[in-house]
Amino acid sequence: MNAPNPRRHHRPFSVVICVYTEERWDAIRAAVESVARQSLPALEILLVVDHNAALLARLRREYRRLTARGEVRVLANAGPRGLSAGRNTGIAAARGELVAFLDDDAVAEPDWLRYFDEAYEDPRVLAVGGRTVPAWSSGHRPGWFPEEFDWVVGCTYRGLPAGRVRVRNVLGGNASFRRSAFVTAGGFATGIGRREGDGRPLGCEETELCIRLTAAVPDAVLLIDDRAVIHHAVSADRERFRYLRARSYAEGLSKALVARSVGAAKGLESERRYTTRVLPAGIARGVRDALRGSADGLGRAGAIVTGVMAAAAGYAVGRFRTRGGGVTFSSGPIEWSVPEGAGPRGGGSRDESSRNGREAVV
Repeated sequence: MNAPNPRRHHRPFSVVICVYTEERWDAIRAAVESVARQSLPALEILLVVDHNAALLARLRREYRRLTARGEVRVLANAGPRGLSAGRNTGIAAARGELVAFLDDDAVAEPDWLRYFDEAYEDPRVLAVGGRTVPAWSSGHRPGWFPEEFDWVVGCTYRGLPAGRVRVRNVLGGNASFRRSAFVTAGGFATGIGRREGDGRPLGCEETELCIRLTAAVPDAVLLIDDRAVIHHAVSADRERFRYLRARSYAEGLSKALVARSVGAAKGLESERRYTTRVLPAGIARGVRDALRGSADGLGRAGAIVTGVMAAAAGYAVGRFRTRGGGVTFSSGPIEWSVPEGAGPRGGGSRDESSRNGREAVV
């Protein structure tokens, strides 16, 4: 591990972990512990509980000593049920100059925040994401599961370039933003992302936010640094083919909402490159492996085709619904718990360039 430069200014991070069920108790504690062990310590950890009074009370008991020291705060989701409102609650309460997000069933490697912090040396950088590695409950990747579809289980997928790269959007479960970005663009849109209990594995709320952010700040730079690693648990039900199909369909529904919000040109710009370059290569790879005697190769090729068809069907249904006005969402301004201007803010000159100007699909 490279030692941090002691002469460089380190910006304070508020880390938001949104939680909703006691069934993930051990995972939640592991996530908090991984943040507590960062080589660049976080200013605070914000646990935002999504409308679960029992979990809220239990977490407050568990972390009462750390709460007394200001290291952990346990908050109730102040908005409607769902991940977007939970994240907005954490943003509004955050005291740090930077706000990082970690999934409640993931653990961060020790230098996670340090690599995020390095990228913010360029004042144009408003968001930095990292690499999310699947931790399969079975202990290994299902042979039929294509790496090109690891986004289905919330992880970094094949097709993203290595290193620190410029992207259209970061992935919400392993991401950070300048707090000032939310002052400018507002928060995560409610009505797009996942809402536990509704049976639909929706997503794309971070895509919509990032596109909205770059529209508001045209010279903004958004990056992914693949050294900022977290390990994301993949439950047994998500290792099954039917989940890949359902999640792909839900992704299509979500993309229709994103296209409604920011326009199809921006909302689908990266997806077009993904479907015309990355996925055909994945299908060809699977067929080639099958011809070499691997039954799993044919399974991977079939899974890619099925996923594309499911996503296309979801998008068509979503477009029909949005045209009919049956779906609404809101991305209004954050209601700040910490007054704007309180605590450290972003700043610096704007003449520095990002390390890598390539764009990648997320």
